[in-house]
Amino acid sequence: MSPEPTPPAGRRRFGWPQRVFSQVLLMQLAIATGVTVLATGLFLAPLSEQLDDQAMRRALAIAETTASAEVAEDLTGTEPTATGPVQTEAERIRRATGAEYVVIMDRTGVRWSHTSPAQIGRVVSTDPSEALAGRDVMEIDSGTLGRSARGKVPLRDDSGAIVGAVSVGIEYDSVRARLLAAIPGLLAYAGGALAVGALAAYLISRRLQRQTHDLAFSDISALLAEREAMLHGIREGVVALDATGRIRLMNDEAERLLGLGSDVRGRPLTEVLGEGRTADVLTGRVAGEDLVTVRGHRVLIANRMPTDDGGAVATLRDRTELEQLGRELDSTRGLIDALRAQDHEHANRMHTLLGLLELEMHEEAVEFVTEVVGVHRATAEQVTEKIHDPLLASLLVGKATVAAERGVSLRIAPDTLLPDRLVDPRGIVTVVGNLVDNAMDAAAGSTDARVEVRLRAEGRTAVLRISDSGPGVPPEQREQIFTEGWSTKELPAHGKRGIGLALVRRLAERQGGSAAVGEGAGGGAEFTVVLPEALTELADPEPAVAGEAP
Repeated sequence: MSPEPTPPAGRRRFGWPQRVFSQVLLMQLAIATGVTVLATGLFLAPLSEQLDDQAMRRALAIAETTASAEVAEDLTGTEPTATGPVQTEAERIRRATGAEYVVIMDRTGVRWSHTSPAQIGRVVSTDPSEALAGRDVMEIDSGTLGRSARGKVPLRDDSGAIVGAVSVGIEYDSVRARLLAAIPGLLAYAGGALAVGALAAYLISRRLQRQTHDLAFSDISALLAEREAMLHGIREGVVALDATGRIRLMNDEAERLLGLGSDVRGRPLTEVLGEGRTADVLTGRVAGEDLVTVRGHRVLIANRMPTDDGGAVATLRDRTELEQLGRELDSTRGLIDALRAQDHEHANRMHTLLGLLELEMHEEAVEFVTEVVGVHRATAEQVTEKIHDPLLASLLVGKATVAAERGVSLRIAPDTLLPDRLVDPRGIVTVVGNLVDNAMDAAAGSTDARVEVRLRAEGRTAVLRISDSGPGVPPEQREQIFTEGWSTKELPAHGKRGIGLALVRRLAERQGGSAAVGEGAGGGAEFTVVLPEALTELADPEPAVAGEAP
């Protein structure tokens, strides 16, 4: 089969570029060119006016120099001829100053001097009335010699009377030549400035190209839209921090997991969260992967990735339900092991009972059954007699069975008494269950393995003490064991430890109480949890109705 034909290459289109680098470079070049052209034009416009003004002032100065008393005396004492003293003096001044013409006239406007001798004796072509009236005149006008910059002054005799006027002209082409001569230099400076601006624009655009990864504006807009959709659509919390530790971005899930509002952007993370493990993990003071932290009643898994600008992006996963399922799985496995052991023990008891019956030892069989049933009943009655809450009593009865199968004696302290007035029975069940499990783990395998539970009510405060016969907790570790993720045990089936004691302290602190560990009276560890306001107030007894027995 022949390969498919290759489609013809499309014609290249020339138009507005799509890349951010190209667009910014073109815009900067256009701005630099426009500014250079505008500055050049703004400089040339006043330059032309300045050159015109300089030419007129120069013509006026020459006219003032020419209008001396000697010239006035020659004007009044001679006739207007091409060889007269007035013409001679005027031509001398014209050649010395480089003026286009020096015209001296009488009060009637008749020329007594001119560059062209044929014009001597004729009336001037422009109106000399202002100069003859005693006023100096500066103007650019056209006459018999063409366009020129002119200066006119009155001519006075020794007595100050106006006897005529002097008109001096500077060739306008020379003024224009000076302007044109200044343009190449000006354009050279403008070109140099434009070149520097273009180089700066190119360098800035190259830096922008690296920062934007040579993307087009449409790509950046699409990436921004996709980022917003992704951040607010995923079920993981995302927190972005800048180089100073301030919150740059936080999605909806992170706000929910951390219990924060949308007004925290721009604030330091430690100020928002307060001191604690969660802030330490997110700011990078605690390093590692899949770090466990507790925020409120939630168990979170955090990962942190640094960014090129010195900041970081942290992700948060809610592991609360998974942690609960994992602990339930551990408990279920423990119960299965206990049931398996009880099944084996029950089979042994049934075999013993069957042997007694086959040997017709009926009285011994009855005593054996009574003893077995009495032991379990005594344990249940002992627990329910001192602990009136059904959930907590059921928990301790079950833990006693599991402890017995593990070779640990679970005892209820003689002074234990907890009425059925718990505000949050499930919370206390969580606290006691975690502490008893840890105590059984510590006591298992020790000599005379035991766990003692002491629960007391002091007004509305519940005081829980669980001690064991294990190795105890070293003084330097008595605060670390309440830190999320800290544990000396092997990993369980769900892969995480160091949560139970952290939850115990969080539950206690949430109710305004405390959780601490010390050394028990007989060695081992003793955990003490104080829960203020854990019990309800005692109901006032109703007053007796008249006629009824008290």
